[in-house]
Amino acid sequence: MDWSYILLSALTLASIYGLLAIGISITWSSVGMVNMAYGLTFAVAGYGAWGVAELMVDVDPIITGVAVVAAGIGTGALAGVLVCLMTFIPIHDKPNFPVRGLIATLALSLMGTQILLWIFGPRVKTLPPVFGEWQAEFGAIVLTADKAGALVSSILLLAVTLTWLKSSRRGLEIRAMMMNPHGAAIVGIGVRRTGIYVMALTGALAGLAAVLLCQTYFVSPFSGLTPMIKGVSVALCGGLGSVSGALIAAAILGLNESLTSAYLGGQYVLITQFALIIIILLIRPRGIAGMLDKAREA
Repeated sequence: MDWSYILLSALTLASIYGLLAIGISITWSSVGMVNMAYGLTFAVAGYGAWGVAELMVDVDPIITGVAVVAAGIGTGALAGVLVCLMTFIPIHDKPNFPVRGLIATLALSLMGTQILLWIFGPRVKTLPPVFGEWQAEFGAIVLTADKAGALVSSILLLAVTLTWLKSSRRGLEIRAMMMNPHGAAIVGIGVRRTGIYVMALTGALAGLAAVLLCQTYFVSPFSGLTPMIKGVSVALCGGLGSVSGALIAAAILGLNESLTSAYLGGQYVLITQFALIIIILLIRPRGIAGMLDKAREA
């Protein structure tokens, strides 16, 4: 068995699942909503990237690749803002908001999926190889363009995101809401305005994940369903609200998926993943990183 291939695949999957899980964790810990429309954001971003790719068929592949990635991130951010305006803004101050938000985003996801099906039809769309088709050998390790591109782009976007959260005013407002949403509101941080920034940021993360995954799994109205399930699973496994926990859980589940695919077959991936998640949550009910926000629970 080629362990270098398994580890490289695990890192690639972990980087993509990490994008999705961090987006879900940030949304929960800052605005208190489990975004069930995250899969819709993923699918919309995939179609945005595909549309740009179709317009740039005869353009230089490098320029096309950059444009497709930028289109996926931008479309995902825009879709996130629309989800915020349609689900979070109208009901965030209503009683029992977490349940209302979950139902509202789920309803929006179902409606949005049907709209995509009506506009684009059931046939899947393909994205070009945005990172090229080269490969490089380092001893026994064969690094392909898609895996290298996924790793580098995911790390860069996560680094930019974390730096922005730590250094910018809006980022500090989001972090304040993640630590104590009630205290943040008391000191004058606008919940609605900050919610828009949160949803745009997490939508951008979903947009990049869509570009990276849809090169393999294609773009379709239902293409965001499985990534959303895995993103929520990784976020729960790592501990909702914890970025470090989401990264650790993404690495564990990415390695599990690679090992399962290599030894048992791809049809057993979901079975072993959810079995592993159940075991982790039985041992650590609040996830690997530990604690849900007490202020949020109140």
